[in-house]
Amino acid sequence: MSNTIGWRKVFGIATPSVNTVVQPEYDDMRPAGVVNHCEGIFVPDDDARKGGTADDVIRKIDLAVENAIERVATCRPDHIVLGISAESIWGGGTAAARRITQRIQAIAGELPVTQAADALPAALETLGVKGKIGILHPYGDRGDGQLRAFFDDVEFDVARTRSISIASLAQIAHVTASQMVSAIREVDGDDIDAIVQFGANLPFGRVAAAAELWLGKPVVAVNVATYWHALRSEGITDRVEGYGSLMSRH
Repeated sequence: MSNTIGWRKVFGIATPSVNTVVQPEYDDMRPAGVVNHCEGIFVPDDDARKGGTADDVIRKIDLAVENAIERVATCRPDHIVLGISAESIWGGGTAAARRITQRIQAIAGELPVTQAADALPAALETLGVKGKIGILHPYGDRGDGQLRAFFDDVEFDVARTRSISIASLAQIAHVTASQMVSAIREVDGDDIDAIVQFGANLPFGRVAAAAELWLGKPVVAVNVATYWHALRSEGITDRVEGYGSLMSRH
């Protein structure tokens, strides 16, 4: 017997405890018959201006992943979604993502797992992106190298990156639409085929959709790509307006 509300699929979603964007953006895109069940990966909301690095943050998140998966697995989901993009690619490109999948499946069983490292290359291929991309993210200078290494691994050429300054992890969700548009303009150019956003706590989904209209090129938000990938890999093809061409046309 299937879940009464989630008669199509139940997604078990693990996202950092400081993240206030993944759940509402995923819920905005949720088709009827799908349940999004979120559990927090504990991470303290440390002041980003008082020392510490992006590597320190990723280490703290990484230590808490198993606990969050243990909790989300108790709802007996059909599919695990990792609602954090940095953890998916940090420290080893696609190899890092494969290790995370193995760790998740060691706890939750052989359930399908969706994470940014799978979703973003699939999204770019689906959108027909073949040329250079621009990237914006909230990870500081350390993030540039990690993201370039990942996209090199999946054979996409990164022309420019832009890190949006933040005060703390929770305050990534406080970045304004105006700040995000400025970052888009900084990484865009005639040489850019598409713009990609990392940082699952950045409220970028609707900004990306609007930017596509005036740029005339794909602007891919990580939460949109991740949720799209989870849906499509489960054979759910409902299209959603308001979150860009990936969700509305593919």
